[in-house]
Amino acid sequence: MTSILFLCTGNSARSILAEALANHMGGGRLQAHSAGSFPKEAPHPMALQVLAERGITGDFRSKSWDEFAAPGAPPIDIVITVCDNAAGEVCPIFPGRAIKAHWGIVDPAAVDGEGQRAAFETAYEQMRARIEALLACDLSQIMSPDFPPLLARIGQMSGATPGKESIA
Repeated sequence: MTSILFLCTGNSARSILAEALANHMGGGRLQAHSAGSFPKEAPHPMALQVLAERGITGDFRSKSWDEFAAPGAPPIDIVITVCDNAAGEVCPIFPGRAIKAHWGIVDPAAVDGEGQRAAFETAYEQMRARIEALLACDLSQIMSPDFPPLLARIGQMSGATPGKESIA
């Protein structure tokens, strides 16, 4: 099973969507987690609503990326930032040899009022497409030198932000 950590600053919207989708769509091939550099108190209610309406539920919580760098943390194979701020931050050192990539998507939580739901729907669909593309890959080849560029190409799919291309 491939273990993925999705990172964002607040761990309330995009990274929560990514974690939920990867676990839901992965069919046992993926074990996804999410975290943030400065996590919010809880996941954004609209993220949880969009997921629940599609039958994706779970014990989602906002958490610090320090949890995944601490002794006893689950090993991580792939670390993917989903916001440009987190991509530019100095990440903790994760145990093992995690491959790093950036899949920037516009922050739906930054939209207030009437357009917020549409922003979350768009972020959901963009992340779903990226997870689907990842699952089409041969995950047994993650240590191949061809795999990091493949992850980067997935990150450039429709809706990609023009921000950072990789994380530290």
